[in-house]
Amino acid sequence: MTAVATTGAAAFLGRYEGLRTRLPGARVAWVEALRDKAADAFRAKGFPTRRMEAWKYTDLAAVTGAAFGEPLTSVDDAPALPPTAHPRAVFVDGRFRPDLSTLDGVALQVESLGAALPRLEGRIGALARPENEPLAALNTMLFEDGLVVEVAAGVAAGTLEILSLAAESERAPAFHPRHLVRLGVGASLTIIETATGPVAARYLHNPVFEIEVAEGARLAHGRLQQEGHEGIFLSTVYARVAAGGTYDNFTLNAGAKLARNEIHVALTGPKAEAHMNGVQMAGDGQHVDTTTSLDHAAPDCSSRQTYKTVLAGRSRGVFQGKIHVHQVAQKTDGYQMNQALLLSPDAEIDSKPQLEIYADDVKCSHGATVGELDADHLFFLRSRGIPEAQAKAMLVEAFLTEAVEAVADEPIRTALEQGVAGWWQRQGVAA
Repeated sequence: MTAVATTGAAAFLGRYEGLRTRLPGARVAWVEALRDKAADAFRAKGFPTRRMEAWKYTDLAAVTGAAFGEPLTSVDDAPALPPTAHPRAVFVDGRFRPDLSTLDGVALQVESLGAALPRLEGRIGALARPENEPLAALNTMLFEDGLVVEVAAGVAAGTLEILSLAAESERAPAFHPRHLVRLGVGASLTIIETATGPVAARYLHNPVFEIEVAEGARLAHGRLQQEGHEGIFLSTVYARVAAGGTYDNFTLNAGAKLARNEIHVALTGPKAEAHMNGVQMAGDGQHVDTTTSLDHAAPDCSSRQTYKTVLAGRSRGVFQGKIHVHQVAQKTDGYQMNQALLLSPDAEIDSKPQLEIYADDVKCSHGATVGELDADHLFFLRSRGIPEAQAKAMLVEAFLTEAVEAVADEPIRTALEQGVAGWWQRQGVAA
């Protein structure tokens, strides 16, 4: 008798076969076809391995070697929520919770993807590439819910929070929310996205965002990844920006045992802009990975990327950033920088900035720096009576604050400052 696989790609494919008649859109032909196509792609490729160039530095053994099950959260589960000054959409184990959300009076359309699914043909999968990217295939195969956000042309919609919580559970759940965001011509929106979970719970959070920014529109997208110490966070964002539009992304990667933040942005019209910046912070036993792909597919576009990484204990950080300038994309202005601060001799950073340029009238640059705390700066503070632990904390804070202070959107900057505050002390950096 052959044993049933309980881990790896086979387990997720088995789960899909068992759930396919109960997943949202099960009786909608185009949804079934979309899921089946993704399942075929996932079956053919399985999970990424380190033999793939894009995954050379990140091992998914923590996913492939573990058994994950379906979330069992019920509507009776009502976790305590932090206060908020903004409209907020709440997800628990990947499922939208209208009872916990506060969306009254917002100047935009917000609804559950699970409920809106039958009318979303052509929207889901418009940007994602499940045939090439296995995690997008896994999400497409198994998503249950998500958020659909639409801002009408010319509307300044203010700030929306998206809060994703993992519930306390004795089993290890896996959830795959799918979020669609679309801004009309000249519209604007700020999104503050937070992902968090219990400190010791084991779970897999695999969200996918598909974002469309129309001509002259602006989306500021702040992301705070603060998952529990045993959580796994594998996120993929796809954004398409039309002429004169702006996508401004800042990601704080601070939690999870294993975290990968993958962002794909395409600038498709003249004078489109993308700002992709962030901070990664990892303590003992953590692995954090930021991978970006920026497609300059139109002329007169600009992009800026600055990522800072702080690593303590036996931790590992990864930054991979690619700027692809098409032949038509003359007068491109692109900049990319990755800076890493190692606080332990056991910490490791892998940095791989890349430029692929087919146009001849461009201004593009990239760079990477790796270092330790500056001994002269530390001596300066110590000579003025500041204890060593406090002096180290001040230097780490200064390194991180420099990145956060550059965030123009005030609600996002405030949320990021709160996320950064005290990190080095929690990790024992100043010990």
